[in-house]
Amino acid sequence: MARWTDRRQRFRSVLTGESCVSPASVYDPMTARLARDIGYEIGILAGSTASMTVLGAPDHIVLTLTEFADQAARIGRASDLPLLVDADHGYGNALNVMRTVEELEAAGVSALSIEDTDLPAPFGSEGKARLIPLEEGVGKMRAAMAAKPDPDLVVCGRTSAAQIAGADECRRRVAAYTEAGVDAIFLVGVPDKDCLDIVSGATDLPIVLGGAGPELKNPEYLASRNVRVLLTGHQPIAAAMNAAYETLLALRNGGKASDLPGLPSKDRIAVALDEDRYAGHICDFLNG
Repeated sequence: MARWTDRRQRFRSVLTGESCVSPASVYDPMTARLARDIGYEIGILAGSTASMTVLGAPDHIVLTLTEFADQAARIGRASDLPLLVDADHGYGNALNVMRTVEELEAAGVSALSIEDTDLPAPFGSEGKARLIPLEEGVGKMRAAMAAKPDPDLVVCGRTSAAQIAGADECRRRVAAYTEAGVDAIFLVGVPDKDCLDIVSGATDLPIVLGGAGPELKNPEYLASRNVRVLLTGHQPIAAAMNAAYETLLALRNGGKASDLPGLPSKDRIAVALDEDRYAGHICDFLNG
């Protein structure tokens, strides 16, 4: 679809640029509109925030592909913010990965990540993350690239090997996923500069960095290591949860709506709800 092309090309321009940017963590149409209005170049829909929004559940991979793709489609319909989505393990084996890519491409996302963590957590793992075999990970990456119908769609090969198995294993996986043909590398849990230097030397692809150690917060340094996207967490949904709780509590305790702190202005509500566009439609089609 033509409207997906522009946003996918804008996402790719971030990856091919020389700067490191941070995405807006969005989880519904309103937050995507607000992020676009603020000026964010790209957004991210995480599996965790999608699970919280759609199910009110923690991130235990209980959200289905259909539910996730539907939420991504809602966001994409409401805003032209280029959207990176966390597709977890692809919801199964390499064949499921292919279906995941097809569904998310149809939903209009600009980029997606497929990871090599053993998900959902198997019996007996006791909360400790584990990696799937490298050969299986390579198969998933190859399947993802074979499945994407739009060459502008970005597939990120994602690994948490740095925090699970160390820098050398992470480097090995990054090199293998690069050879498998992915468009970008997504690293999670890189602890420090030494590890990033080791790992980034294994690929010439742009890097997305999440869950990084405190040394890895300088955009200029990261840009020099080919990191083009730095995740900063998913605070907006946590803040929204707290704001909703405090507002409900205040009203329950007899507070007046007019006295509540932190309520948005009419202008901000108008942006979140795209009121100008709807006002135009009413004028054009309902006023006779």
